[in-house]
Amino acid sequence: MADFDTVRQIALALPGVEEGSSYGTPGFRVKGKLFLRLQENGEILVARVDPDERAMLLAASPDTLTLTDHYRPHPWILVVLPAVSTEELHERIIAAWALSAPPKLAAQYVASRLAASSPEPTT
Repeated sequence: MADFDTVRQIALALPGVEEGSSYGTPGFRVKGKLFLRLQENGEILVARVDPDERAMLLAASPDTLTLTDHYRPHPWILVVLPAVSTEELHERIIAAWALSAPPKLAAQYVASRLAASSPEPTT
């Protein structure tokens, strides 16, 4: 089970992220562009999503991802914090950030993650 403290920790570890307010609730922006915000109930995270992937994500994780009619025309998905695993939450936050970050910043982050996860070459 995840909570907003976990969201904050993951989001603020990403490059260029600033915490602020969005519609009176905590939100996160990268270089001024909103990519996450907490809904008023404190249990739903609104996360930017690729509209072409949203239906697949909703079908794959119906217990942790949802959508309301309000968000249907917009590139957002709703993450149910009490139901989502930390691993899935991490994936959703990074994906939301990457969609909002400047392309160069996102590419640098992906390259640094790949380099960190690559095994050391043996000679």
